[in-house]
Amino acid sequence: MFLHQPLALALGVFIAATQATADQTFDSDNGRVQLETAAEGLEHPWSLAFLPDGSQLVTERAGRLRVIRDGELHKEPVTGVPDLVVAGQGGLLDVLLHPEFEDNQTLFLSYAHRNREGMTTRVARARFDGKALSDAEVIFEASPRGNTTRHFAGRMVLGQDSHLYISVGDRGEMERAQDTRDDAGGVHRITINGEPAPDNPFLSNSDINDTFFTYGNRNIQGMTLHPDTGEVWSHEHGPRGGDEINIIRAGNDYGWPKVTYGIDYSGVPISSRTTMEGAADPLHYWDPSIAPSGMAFYTGELFPQWQGDVFVGALKMRKLVRLSFDGEKVTEEEDLLTELGERIRDVRMGPDGALWLLTDSPRGKVYRMVPAK
Repeated sequence: MFLHQPLALALGVFIAATQATADQTFDSDNGRVQLETAAEGLEHPWSLAFLPDGSQLVTERAGRLRVIRDGELHKEPVTGVPDLVVAGQGGLLDVLLHPEFEDNQTLFLSYAHRNREGMTTRVARARFDGKALSDAEVIFEASPRGNTTRHFAGRMVLGQDSHLYISVGDRGEMERAQDTRDDAGGVHRITINGEPAPDNPFLSNSDINDTFFTYGNRNIQGMTLHPDTGEVWSHEHGPRGGDEINIIRAGNDYGWPKVTYGIDYSGVPISSRTTMEGAADPLHYWDPSIAPSGMAFYTGELFPQWQGDVFVGALKMRKLVRLSFDGEKVTEEEDLLTELGERIRDVRMGPDGALWLLTDSPRGKVYRMVPAK
């Protein structure tokens, strides 16, 4: 059958687009994997949380909290999100469920906030009834505020000690990461009610703010719990080079900017040292930078060969990185999804055994990664 040329062209475009959407299988060292689209059309999605009823919550950096239920993204965002600012790297960031969410419907949000004194990172606690947030209360605010729109960090994790670990970036002003009267550039540990955790390492030191758990961190964009040890693992952005994986241990100084494997964006060296007495060395680093974001240990059954491996998204290099460890030593590194060409913002271990990924884009997607059929 002969088709009129414009119609044939349109049909060809439609078929090509359909094939591009359907053809989402990729090679790995352990067989092919498949990406299934769980949601799309999100404006720079940043974080993902799994609700007990099988639904998902997704934050959009643009300031919206969205629900994916029964495989569909609800058009209307959740109401009651706290006031925030969307500027540069700031906006609505992480979402994390209270450990007793099924009973108390409580969750935590991190976000950028602005007032007349400048911008900062905040964490609020609120109740979620399935449609709206209520009773929002700020339980953490990094001080002092600043005027940059960079390095808010904002990743959170609940430790086995039931305390909340919160990353705060150096705000693009590197010297702040070594100033322990300044909340920028570290990991803070608080109770779920917003008090400094009772055994924080610096409580007896008047020169260090009570909520500090670690300092000398540049801009942590991934945090997760080790499935066996329960320790908090993280990664952070370096400048040009020097992205790091670290274990977040009480009282540690991670050295930024006194030690680094990276250089300034201008090409000027930041430090001549890559190690220093009194500063914790990274378990692993990347040079050149991959701009890591999102982090998860694989603990499911769909990919038994990956049990215990760490998965890290990459923004700059547009890939998913798999790392195998023997204790605290990297034994294998594999780049995945390089053909996808997407900035990976978050990586989550799903209760269904799949790895869930968020793509950082004005039309961002939520993917489930499963074995190819």
